[in-house]
Amino acid sequence: MNKQELVSAMAEKAGLTKADSEKALNAFTAAVADALGKGENVQLVGFGTFSVSARAARTGKNPRTGAKITIAAKKVAKFKAGKALADKVC
Repeated sequence: MNKQELVSAMAEKAGLTKADSEKALNAFTAAVADALGKGENVQLVGFGTFSVSARAARTGKNPRTGAKITIAAKKVAKFKAGKALADKVC
C-alpha cells in the first residue's frame, strides 16, 4: 500500500475527503518525526510504539574490496507492534 492508497482508505473509513485525510496523515507523520527527533517515544495503545534506538559503532567489510571499514554510531527509528496489531497480523 502506498501513500495515496492509504489516504483513500483513511478517507473511506473515517468519512472524510481525501484532502482532509492527506492533511491528517501528513500531520501524524510530522508529529511522530518531531517527537522521535527529540528522542521521545510515541505510544499508541493497541497499535504500537515508535522509538529511537542507538546503534553502536562497529567494524564492517567493504563487499567490493574486502577491506575493513568503520561504521559510525547512529540513532535509528524503531517500531514495535502492539498486541492488537500483532494479533491481527498473525
